[in-house]
This record gives sequence, C-alpha cells and structure tokens, in this order.
Amino acid sequence: MNAPSCTQTAVLILLGPPGAGKGTQSRALERAFGLIQLSTGDMLRAAVKAGTPAGKAAKAVMEAGGLVSDEIVLGVLAERMSQPDTGRGVILDGFPRTLAQAEALDDLLALRGQCVGAVVSMEVDDETMVARVAGRFTCATCGEGYHETLKPAKMAGTCDICGGTDFTRRADDNAETARARLATYRQQTAPLIGHYEQTGVLMRLDAMQDIAAVSRDLVRMVEPVIRKGRSGGM
Repeated sequence: MNAPSCTQTAVLILLGPPGAGKGTQSRALERAFGLIQLSTGDMLRAAVKAGTPAGKAAKAVMEAGGLVSDEIVLGVLAERMSQPDTGRGVILDGFPRTLAQAEALDDLLALRGQCVGAVVSMEVDDETMVARVAGRFTCATCGEGYHETLKPAKMAGTCDICGGTDFTRRADDNAETARARLATYRQQTAPLIGHYEQTGVLMRLDAMQDIAAVSRDLVRMVEPVIRKGRSGGM
C-alpha cells in the first residue's frame, strides 16, 4: 500500500452498507486504540448546542427546514478535530458519503497536514445486510448497539456497557427500508471504494464473520496505520 504522506493524527473511515457493522466496529476501535468516533449527526447537534460559528450556520439551515450543506458539515468537522481529545486519532462515521464529500475532506485534511490513513470497506452480502438492519437496537443511555440474534445483551433488558434498561429501535430499521437504503448506498457511496483504492488507502474486510472475528481482523489491519500516525510518519 502506498499511502499518502501525512504528518499527524490517524484518520480512519469505515465504509459499508447499512448493517455492515460500522457502528459496532467503530466502538471496538475506540476501545482498542483510544480513538474518537466522529458522527456527523452528533457533531452537528453538539456544534448547534455550543453555538460555534459552524453550529450557528447549521442551526439557521435546519430551522429553515433545509439540508445542511457539505461546506457546513466540513466546518463542524474542522472545529471538532481541533479539540484536544482527537489527538490520538479519529474514526469518521457518516462522512464522506459521496465523491464530492471525499474530495472536500481530502482538501480539508491537507490544510491541517493530515490525510486519510486507512479506509476499510466492510463487505457483506445484501440479504445478510437486510437481516442485520431489521434486528438491531441501541441502548438509549450510552448508544451501545445490539442485535436480536447476532449481539444480544448478556442480560436481557440491560446494557452490557452502562447498565441502562432503556433501548431504542430506529423506525426505518425494517427490511423494506433497508433495501431502499442499500440502493442509495450502491448509487452514492459505493463509488468511494474506487476513489480510495486509487489513493492507496483502501483495505477490504470480510464483514460476514461474527462480530468478534471482524473486530479481531479490523484491529490487525489498522494497527500499523495508527502506530505510524502516532509516530508522525503517516
């Protein structure tokens, strides 16, 4: 792999259709390496609440019922990545979703002396993806993800991580909606695989395995990238 030359923090991206396990595996990387998972939605809400410049811009758009532009999202991302807790590395969740966003992200990181260190394509077949989406739910307190059959809580009704007893299920986590979201992914986001393959940072991961095996393979794949980034040699 001939990855670009970077001088700072490891920036990781997990790609894959809904149900590939990106959220679950992002949390595994957080625990393994002390990385920070940056969710587009969470960052926007936090920026609006904090009243940052990008947050104020996002608030105005959202209150008007519009879609937040890529420029605003990038502004929120730049603000968040400037905070000290991201110094050990970040995992981008929900961004980029399109080639235009990927190119804008590359430009933003270049200005900061950074680059995408690794992009992991989590590969899973369509029917497995649909089954995964339809069975998943989340702890309402800490956000830990679960699945009815693949990852049930150790004690039914109680979160393994925080002990919470309230769980939520997304209204669109059903087979019909999952198939529609998969079609959108194939059209808009899957082309990013080729983009990052050309830049030399793409890794492919068999996400059809059980969760523990996927976590083990993922940690092994990205550990050299994270180590290199922390030594300043990415």
